[in-house]
Amino acid sequence: MTATIIIPNNADQKSEQELPQKSENIAKIPPESDHKKVISLEDFLVRPAERMEWVDGNLVEKTGMTFKHGLAQSKLSTSWRNYKNSSGQGGEVLTEVLCRTSKQGRRPDVAYITPELLPQSGNFTAFSQSFPLIAEVASPEDSGEELFAKAQEYLESGCLEVWLLFPEARLIFVNGGQSWRLFNADEVVNSQSVLAGFSVAVSELLA
Repeated sequence: MTATIIIPNNADQKSEQELPQKSENIAKIPPESDHKKVISLEDFLVRPAERMEWVDGNLVEKTGMTFKHGLAQSKLSTSWRNYKNSSGQGGEVLTEVLCRTSKQGRRPDVAYITPELLPQSGNFTAFSQSFPLIAEVASPEDSGEELFAKAQEYLESGCLEVWLLFPEARLIFVNGGQSWRLFNADEVVNSQSVLAGFSVAVSELLA
């Protein structure tokens, strides 16, 4: 903060000499970074901020959602939910619900949790591990390298299968725990392990 001192034209010599001394008594406000509260991963998981992830000690807001991103997220969550109901597999499909990986606090775009892993209370603030099935939808701000690194983080933290959707390129990558499979716009993508028997046309999700 900058303090501006105005000296009247008729001020005497004495008052002019006193001004510098008086200005020294102006309180200096430290930069925000000096007094910003640092939050631990444990505290964040208990009281998470909305639309925020905890990444390497920093709170990072999920931004960059476009119409195509939101549409793909909605279509995939609906497809998974309808299938788990019709097939009788149960469980729940979630969007942007917090989970703890081995390193961070993440909010996957879409996730499926099996009935065996559902908490008995039926409610939780943050899941204690990666969800069994996770999908991330690429936005224009995301880099492929970052998304694949995030997918690997999920797989190392209890996730059994990851989907990466690229709406602009109309491509979907799926990893069932061992290797990546690529599905083009004219192909049908299917679950590798978690939602047994589920399949959907790539063009249906990424129109």
